[in-house]
Amino acid sequence: MKQLKVGILGATGAVGEQMRIVLAERNFPLSELRLFGSARSAGTEIEFKGEKLKVQEASLEAFKGLDLLLGAADNDVAKKFLPDAAKMGIVVVDNSSAFRLDPEVPLVIPEVNPEDVKWHKGLIANPNCATIIALTAVAALHRKARLRRMIASTYQAVSGAGRQGIDDLLAEIHAPEGEQPPLGVFPYPIAYNLIPQIGGFNDLGYTSEEMKMQNEGRKMLHEPDFLVSCTCVRVPIIRSHSEALTMEFEKEISPEEARELLKDAPGVKLYDDPAEKKYPMPLDTSDQDLVYVGRIRRDLSAPKESYNRSLTLFCCGDQVRKGAATNAVQIAEIVFGIG
Repeated sequence: MKQLKVGILGATGAVGEQMRIVLAERNFPLSELRLFGSARSAGTEIEFKGEKLKVQEASLEAFKGLDLLLGAADNDVAKKFLPDAAKMGIVVVDNSSAFRLDPEVPLVIPEVNPEDVKWHKGLIANPNCATIIALTAVAALHRKARLRRMIASTYQAVSGAGRQGIDDLLAEIHAPEGEQPPLGVFPYPIAYNLIPQIGGFNDLGYTSEEMKMQNEGRKMLHEPDFLVSCTCVRVPIIRSHSEALTMEFEKEISPEEARELLKDAPGVKLYDDPAEKKYPMPLDTSDQDLVYVGRIRRDLSAPKESYNRSLTLFCCGDQVRKGAATNAVQIAEIVFGIG
């Protein structure tokens, strides 16, 4: 198999670090790995497979010769570099939200819509982490019964806000009694608290994070009328997002059928035995790539006419891995026919 020259833009961040780990774990065929960051981080040494690599300042010149560039930088940096990198003939898989809803850019979860990779023009977008976890959990159910509507409540770990989110939580937990460290990336203290806001609010009272579930879901499921009401909550958990999903389908589907479908669904681990206290939790789902799904049951609030078409479940997944880094590497594997 051809050995590829790969770069990571935003290599010193939490997702960039995880991309390095995933590339090594999956034995991605590398002949060279280049790490890119800001002028401030240029020169930093990072170990990869026993070798010390120096972070380079990002530039189009520095990207020359790459086969693949993984984006783990913020929107401004992504917009500055990635479209031009794609024009240079580099396959770009970007984790920012800058290009997700661009009709010219595929938005892909390999377990959901791998076929969309085929029409890329050099740039492929990685979806939002909470969207990846939810749609991976329900993709097999959608294929069977066609998902029409979803009410989602997400409980999102602080690492979703990057390293600073983790640092803020730990600083607050370990602060001396009676002292409150200065606020960092969150608008309120996060230790021993919940914050029902991720992103800015729109005119309807929904945050930007909440709208991603509907807007990105419509694109990947190829369902322009897919309806979602989502509430996103930041919780004092280091890693792994959790989600409660209530769904209405076009066709009848029972909890038993759902369990049978999810038992062998790609990217999913069915973990659903409440009598034995087995259900998805962040501690179990961190540092691995499967989305755990459990608590599958009927939606008791569904009207009589849709009762047999409605389900509720609970799922958890590591948003730094499957919700970001692993999903990006999986997309690259499809593009280059790896595995």
